[in-house]
Amino acid sequence: MEIGLYGLGRMGGNMVTRLARGGHSVVAANRSPGPVNEAKDHGATGAYSIEELVRALQPPRVLWSMVPAGQATDDALDEMAAHASRGDVLVDGANSYFRDSMRRAAHYGAKGLHYLDVGVSGGVWGLDLGYCMMVGGPDEAVGIVTPALDTLAPPNGWAHFGKSGAGHFVKMVHNGIEYGMMQAYGEGFELLHASEFELDLRQVSQVWMQGSVVRSWLLELAERAFAQEGNDLTAIKGYVSDSGEGRWTINEAIAHDVPMTVLAHALFARFTSRQDDSYAMKVAAALRNQFGGHAVKKDEG
Repeated sequence: MEIGLYGLGRMGGNMVTRLARGGHSVVAANRSPGPVNEAKDHGATGAYSIEELVRALQPPRVLWSMVPAGQATDDALDEMAAHASRGDVLVDGANSYFRDSMRRAAHYGAKGLHYLDVGVSGGVWGLDLGYCMMVGGPDEAVGIVTPALDTLAPPNGWAHFGKSGAGHFVKMVHNGIEYGMMQAYGEGFELLHASEFELDLRQVSQVWMQGSVVRSWLLELAERAFAQEGNDLTAIKGYVSDSGEGRWTINEAIAHDVPMTVLAHALFARFTSRQDDSYAMKVAAALRNQFGGHAVKKDEG
């Protein structure tokens, strides 16, 4: 099938390559020309603007955006819509807020355009292993895009979850769970690292991957990290950002009265990681000193 993809970052560029390898006719565009030239080397047709991207495809077009969520996605989709024809399909593959996806579906639907929200997971490994994809939107549009989804995903690796917003809602909860899993591994490995046994944490990871109930792809990545960086991970600063999905997940949990103690803790732990010297911990240390005479470490600055 023909497909146009705009946004050739680490994930978008690899998706273009996987589609081209799968025999699809891919037009690839990006804000800067370098990634476009690279995509051409991997079998795509290059376009150096969204208008050029749209004009290179025949209706009904599939126009897939892989730029960051938020205003960048709105801008890209709006420009695609300005040059598109009725019946074309706009696909948002960013980690967009699901309510934004519902709004976009109504907005573009009024213009005679289809809109699909596709949550994409797989990171830099998706090129070879395939991408897990969670789809929301109308059946007709899903039918048009199915050949590309089949190529991008591993077997049974994508599903249509219902009306617009459902795909990004499922992806949001997916990322919230990811926060919790990463935090659990982090806390467990911290205790192993602090123990008296001088454990080889790469070896622990390798053993746990062999039939253990805690085995996972994240554990494989932990083993890889310990192999590259050593037990102490000295080259890595303990600063963990978030791109919004964890916050949205907790907000929805509150709205639906769903207890999410693990996921909430994992989100707030990420906030703590960004503080070089937590004021809350200063207060806690000061209180321990006041009520119990416990020693405090003084800031020498």
